[in-house]
Order: sequence, then C-alpha cells, then structure tokens
Amino acid sequence: MLRALFLSSVLGCATEPSQPAGVRPPVDAAVSDTADAAIAGPPPGAIRIAAFNVRRLFDERCDSGACGRDDFEAVATSAQIESRTATLAERLLSLRPDAVCLAEVETQPLLDQVAGKMPGYVTHVLGEIGQTASVDVGLISSLPLLETKRHRSRTLYRPDGSATNFTRELLEVHLDVRGKRAIVFCAHFRSKSSDDPGRRWAEARGAREVVAAAATENPGALLVLGGDLNDTPGSPPLLELEVGGALARTSGSLPDDQIATYWFEGRGSAIDHLYVATANSGFSRFEPRSFRVAHDDGARTFAASDHAAVYADFGGF
Repeated sequence: MLRALFLSSVLGCATEPSQPAGVRPPVDAAVSDTADAAIAGPPPGAIRIAAFNVRRLFDERCDSGACGRDDFEAVATSAQIESRTATLAERLLSLRPDAVCLAEVETQPLLDQVAGKMPGYVTHVLGEIGQTASVDVGLISSLPLLETKRHRSRTLYRPDGSATNFTRELLEVHLDVRGKRAIVFCAHFRSKSSDDPGRRWAEARGAREVVAAAATENPGALLVLGGDLNDTPGSPPLLELEVGGALARTSGSLPDDQIATYWFEGRGSAIDHLYVATANSGFSRFEPRSFRVAHDDGARTFAASDHAAVYADFGGF
C-alpha cells in the first residue's frame, strides 16, 4: 500500500524569501502520517501537480558502451522494463495527479510506456536533449495539450560570468483545464555529483526568468515549476528562484527534515520541489496545506526510486 506523509504547507513568515509581499500565510497544520490510507483527490475546481525523479529509467540498448553493474547507464530487459513501468504507473495513479513532472527518463517510448498504463493520461511529452544515455525530464498529464516549449538552448551565466546552459531541458507544457490554461515547467537542475554550484544557480535564475516571461505572455494562467532541483531551501539556487517573490515554494517554511525527498547516509534532504508563480494571482490559487511528500509504505522513497514524490493542489478551475 502507498504510504503518504501528509505535510502542512505554509508559505513562510515575512522574512522568508518564498513569501510574496502582502500575502498572509496560512496557519501551520500538524504533520500527520496516513499509512495504508488512500490519497484523496484534489478539491472541486482544483488540479493536482506532482513531481518525481524515477531514477534512471533506461531501455534495452547500451548507447554509452558502458553498461556494467557500476556504470551509469543501466540496460534493462524487456521484462524488467514492463515490470518497472507498470509499477511506476500504478504508484503515479495512486497520487491522483492531473499532471506529473518526471525526471531521469531516457526516451520517449519509455515515457509512452508508463503513460500507456495510466488510462486517460493523454499527454506525454519528453524533453529529449539528444545526448547518449541521457536522463531527461518529461510530463504525463490527463489534460489536453495546448503547446510545448523548450529552453535548453538559452544561454545562462554563472555568478563568475562564464556561460552555460540548462543541464537538462527546461520543459514548458501548456495544458487546457476546462478552457483555462495551466503551464507546467519540468526541471532537473545540475546534480551535486561532480558539483557545479554556479551552473545550478544559473539554472535557477534562468528558470525564474523563463517563468516570469511566460506569466507576462499568459495573463490569467496558472504557472507551476516542479522537479528535482538538487538543492535545499535557503541554498543560493533556491533563493535565486525566489528573488522578488516571483516564485513561491509550496512547501513553505516547513523545516528541511520534514519535507525530505532524498536520503543519503541516514540524512534527509529536501531537493524535489514545486513552485507556483505569484503573478496572475497564482499564489492565491495554491490550496493551503495541500503540499505532500509521498512514500511507499514502510519506506522513505516512492515507486522503487531513490527519491520520494511531491505534489500540491491549485484551484481556480
């Protein structure tokens, strides 16, 4: 059974970078553990957006030429792929999302295979970057697709002025929600393995600028950024995302250890996030205290990954 850790969501006190000016934060709710309970769907007029790093979903081909036990690319048999995509689909359905950003999917056919096991999920878009054994971001949604944009070719600048780009695609997907528009940005920032913190900061700044431009171009739309951002609240990249209050973190002021999505050597870190653009009344569309971290029962992770999943609800539809 799915085990969901239900967490309250507070968008911070007046000094929190994620707190937009003039917005009164909701009151903290108690953290509750609802093991063995089914997850309720979003409230009427709301949609649910989730983000999850599936952990290296590769196909049957060894594209890199290095697919041994200790290598990054992990070749799978067709039977293993069938089993794993079935597990992913089952777990994702249990979250009852309207849209979910996925990280570390190698190919469009693999994403299609997951979505094909999720009845009614008609939209499945991969942000393929075309590199050998790439682990890309993708989106699966039950909402009709309006348009897709990609931003990896955008030039970004580290704090030292050196040029770079997004490590993976910054995937922008426009969805039709009963005649209204929701725009979901799926991201996977630079990992701390062989770390390049300046690039991760540049990705955060670039993502903030892209979302802000989309908000200007689409008045009235809901804009949500989600994914494995590979850094924790209060870090320079996340503070850069929150500059000027343009983006608000839906997990709010809850401490890092209560919203942890990745565990290493017994220590949890909150590195998977959902942000809502505060323009166009987006902040007010976030359903208070709806942010959740989802785990499998008896585990810290979700769907046999090394990450937990996150989700939140947004109204106005």
